Amino acid sequence: MFRVIALLCVAALALWQLEGQRRGVEITSFTVSDTPVTRYAQPGADGPVVVVAHGFAGSRQMMQAYSLDLARAGYRVWAFDFEGHGRNRVPMSGDVTRIDGTTQLLVEQTRRVVEAAVAQDGYPGEVALLGHSMATDIIIRTALEEDRVGPVVAISAFSQAVTAIAPDNLLLISGAWEAGLRDFARDTVAMVTPGAGEGETVQSGDVTRRAVVAPLAEHVAVLHSRVGRTEAIDWLDTAYGRESDVAVRATGPWIMVLMGAIVALAWPLSRRMPQHAPPVPTTLSMRQFALVVGVPALLAPLLAVQVETRLLPVLVADYLVLHLVLYGVCQLALLWGFGLRPDRLRPVAVLALLVWGLGVFGFFLHRYSANFWPTPERLTIIAALSLGALPFMLADAVLTRGAPLWQRLGARLMFILSLGLAILLDTERLFFLAMIAPVILLFFLIFGLMGRWVAARAGGTSAGVALGLILAWALGVSFPLFAPGVTG
Repeated sequence: MFRVIALLCVAALALWQLEGQRRGVEITSFTVSDTPVTRYAQPGADGPVVVVAHGFAGSRQMMQAYSLDLARAGYRVWAFDFEGHGRNRVPMSGDVTRIDGTTQLLVEQTRRVVEAAVAQDGYPGEVALLGHSMATDIIIRTALEEDRVGPVVAISAFSQAVTAIAPDNLLLISGAWEAGLRDFARDTVAMVTPGAGEGETVQSGDVTRRAVVAPLAEHVAVLHSRVGRTEAIDWLDTAYGRESDVAVRATGPWIMVLMGAIVALAWPLSRRMPQHAPPVPTTLSMRQFALVVGVPALLAPLLAVQVETRLLPVLVADYLVLHLVLYGVCQLALLWGFGLRPDRLRPVAVLALLVWGLGVFGFFLHRYSANFWPTPERLTIIAALSLGALPFMLADAVLTRGAPLWQRLGARLMFILSLGLAILLDTERLFFLAMIAPVILLFFLIFGLMGRWVAARAGGTSAGVALGLILAWALGVSFPLFAPGVTG
């Protein structure tokens, strides 16, 4: 009981900190044409308008730290979901390999949001643009096309549209662990003043630029860097001749604390379940284990790459379903042959893990970090992904229940290597599988741990079925929708 109380107190503290970031800010959501938008502003705010855009496979929620800080500094912030992302029900379209294809369509979408923000807020001045990763190219190109755009803040930036004179007001923020993007930021500043580097503000005529580094940050953590967010506010204040008095608060660490507390609470809660798990099976020999993880890792990509379909409107989803089916079925067959078989299904345990994983963990993830609720269009995708995720996670649960740590780690590593082999076999078509690997790793770290505790009480089958559904859900809400016929 003491452990539960302590974890609840930790979660409450994290919630208090995260909700403090939102206090005093009016948050309203609506649509501009078909684009979901969230407006952040203090009551009666009359500051400049800032339009905020997320990166590939991102959402408005991922940009909340910047959006809320800017709102508390007096700006009127409009954050939106690109087509195919977050809760935008319109899939991406056009040719992703051409600037005048998908990129131009996203530029036009950004311009529509800018126009709506100017009209609704009655703002006569220049609008600021702030974006991350993929969005940096979009907002830079928007700034070049749209006269009413002023200062630009580009986080983890890369764009071939940048020249020595445009955009003329540009701040570049890079994570310390983003070596290539830091090089781009330095080169962009050096276009104006050769030899200039990070931390220097350079100016030539009407052109002003600065490149800064967010310490201890990679491509996602940079969105929560207090250094980066402070630099963004200062840059916009300078551009608009304003002075903001706002405390930039920690967000990323508190999100991790909250999510960690929710995961940790799954252990004492799982102990409340009746003990129905059968005795832990005998572990596999070294040879048996090598066959169980090695054969599917080779067979699944070798067979799956031979099939090319585009039935699902999500990048590489068709392939992934087939890969997971082949991997899981092959592994289950081998385990059956070695005497390791699924135990009895306990529906209550399945439901409990789904409620805690999707309901509780998913609710707070969606509120503070990333979109986690599917639009109706994505439910079909989740159902299709379940056809592969269920046998894959059922096999994983049977294999890893009671297994030593090295076997659990080895089994997950072989699956990641299997995806890597698929990419090598068909790089052009399956390159984006590389983006799935981090999602899989986080899934095993977070949900896999909760599933392990449930399996100890209810058996591996119950945990495997629940985790299969959660994996399908996580993949189904994470990756962008693409219209049929999109080339690239």
